[in-house]
Amino acid sequence: MAHTPHPVDEVLPFGQLLAVGIQHVLVMYAGAIAVPLIIGAALKLPKEQVAFLISSDLFACGIVTLVQCLGVWKFGIRLPVIMGVSFAPVGPMVAMASSGAGITTIFGATIAAGVFAILIAPFFGRLMRFFPPIVTGTIILTIGITLFPVAINWAGGGRGAANFGEPRNLLIAVIVLLAILLINKYLKGFIANISVLLGMAIGFVLALPFGFVDFSGIGQAAWFAPVRPFAFGMPSFDLAAIASLCLVMVVIMVESLGMFLALGDLTMRPVSRNDATRGLRTDGLGTVIGGVFNTFPHSSFSQNIGLVGITGVKSRWVVAVSGGILILLGLLPKLSNLIASIPVVVLGGAGIAMFGMVAATGVKILSKVDFESKNNLLVIAISLGVGVIPLVAPSFFAHMPAWAGPLTHSGITLAAVFAILLNALFNRGGETGNIEQALAAEMPLSLRKGDGEPASWE
Repeated sequence: MAHTPHPVDEVLPFGQLLAVGIQHVLVMYAGAIAVPLIIGAALKLPKEQVAFLISSDLFACGIVTLVQCLGVWKFGIRLPVIMGVSFAPVGPMVAMASSGAGITTIFGATIAAGVFAILIAPFFGRLMRFFPPIVTGTIILTIGITLFPVAINWAGGGRGAANFGEPRNLLIAVIVLLAILLINKYLKGFIANISVLLGMAIGFVLALPFGFVDFSGIGQAAWFAPVRPFAFGMPSFDLAAIASLCLVMVVIMVESLGMFLALGDLTMRPVSRNDATRGLRTDGLGTVIGGVFNTFPHSSFSQNIGLVGITGVKSRWVVAVSGGILILLGLLPKLSNLIASIPVVVLGGAGIAMFGMVAATGVKILSKVDFESKNNLLVIAISLGVGVIPLVAPSFFAHMPAWAGPLTHSGITLAAVFAILLNALFNRGGETGNIEQALAAEMPLSLRKGDGEPASWE
């Protein structure tokens, strides 16, 4: 009898791998290029250097995505995780730029912070016991809620856009969303798996006559441009800059741990302590690679978790193909400019569905919690309430010390810290059950080994 691979390890036909892989790239592309645009502007770099930062960013994202999905030595969680440049360090890096630090200082701090993350990853892996369903579900629900404003701003035309909220913007976003819903309801198999890609293609075509698609820059972009390490010069190392980005890496790793557990739930492959350590170690490795290849700290992208939920495609090989596409985009500026021409209103319609799936996954995990206990309700209520503070009142912590910024500016981290501490207070850290045990109990018998222990994924 032939062995049936776990859906995470399934290798789909090449056409399906390519189509779903492109879908993952389109979902993360806007977020991937945003950080180099912001930092390039803060450093007042010329346009061609900003364009090079974007190419470097895509190239590094592709390399680290391949490591995360396929696994190399002690690196890589081997789940469908796409990697991108994190938004968490934007504040500290802009502050460095404003204080006169050059780009080589930012790259030096990035490399040092990556090494720091690699070294502390095993410690974070040991924190798994502090992440029972009540904590994990709350964090993942907060991630979804935190992503909603991104999708809503995209659907409106982009934050600060002159035509924000115009009926035609909303119309295109709604049509994209409806297309995704209808394809999922009425079509099956491969077509349903690429519902987001098809919905975005429909939105792209509809946006053309409205003049929303900007093809400028494609003609001038080169067909091929290599990404050179240390293109801006050798990195310089400043202790204050390194300390600030090391603190950011702790925040990134807390968020990534929650995302890994969410993905483990969606793919029915429970994340062990060793899995988590390998995934977090790759966040650090990606950050080192980023600093070497002229870009910034990396993390696992949460928006793509929602795509796994919508499509039901759990194969890590799909996202490995996405990594290959990202490498190509980094080396082919003309192609990356074409992808960048997709209007944000199109992304907005897709984002509402995908980010909603992240939040829904959090609700699903919370369904394992005993809600007869008032204490559990309090843990969730307070953690969610604190987690949305940066969302509804961005200046709430304006008078806190600058070093606290990475913590206070991240609703996900605030929710995680409060959920862990309150659960420790009310439930002594784990009376609601470990997330691995809860997920293992739901697994089909064919995927378990003796005594209910999940089969090894090594």
